[in-house]
Amino acid sequence: MDIKDSAGAASPSNPDAGGSKPVWRKQLIEKRKNLADRSLRIDLLQRVLRFWLIDRPDAVIGAYWPIKGEFDPLPALFRWQEAGLEEDANSAQIHRRIGLPVVNKVDKTLTFYTWYPGCPMEEDAYGIPKPKDTEVVVPTLIFVPCVGFGPGGYRLGYGGGFYDRTLASLQPKPFTVGLGYDFGWLPEMEPESHDIPLDAILSDTGTMWPLK
Repeated sequence: MDIKDSAGAASPSNPDAGGSKPVWRKQLIEKRKNLADRSLRIDLLQRVLRFWLIDRPDAVIGAYWPIKGEFDPLPALFRWQEAGLEEDANSAQIHRRIGLPVVNKVDKTLTFYTWYPGCPMEEDAYGIPKPKDTEVVVPTLIFVPCVGFGPGGYRLGYGGGFYDRTLASLQPKPFTVGLGYDFGWLPEMEPESHDIPLDAILSDTGTMWPLK
């Protein structure tokens, strides 16, 4: 069954709409894990991401280690980092850094630690690889993985609330960009009171939010 068909059956206009997010989450993760055209979608989203980064002024970007079939942003970000070393000799060299999140066990927020290819890694409490004993960084731009996404730039995640708590605690708030495949678009998804909208959403078919 097509995800849009199943999503429509659990419309937020339905009194039982509160149960639609778990349904959408399960179906979208399953679809993402079993993509027949994964290589093509990855290539397209890598291109969208690299193009989108061209005019960004950020020197520190937060990302994530991909799990459950998520798009991997690290190859594009490593190219972004390398491009920072190719600045004109007459201009100031930009030291670009990439950070990966580590969950704070006390308040369940995320702290970003420096990542680079080949850096020492270890698993966190959730079995996700994280940098080991590297420097803490404060990103001005954070790429956020999306299971799905809806109108207004709202994201469907895994339900843990880590990013919402983190973004609510950061001042100044970093620019946030969701990354996901276009089939994750959920036009009937409605935000909850604790949800924080993303500033932009990129997919393999281009910019999903803000709508153009």
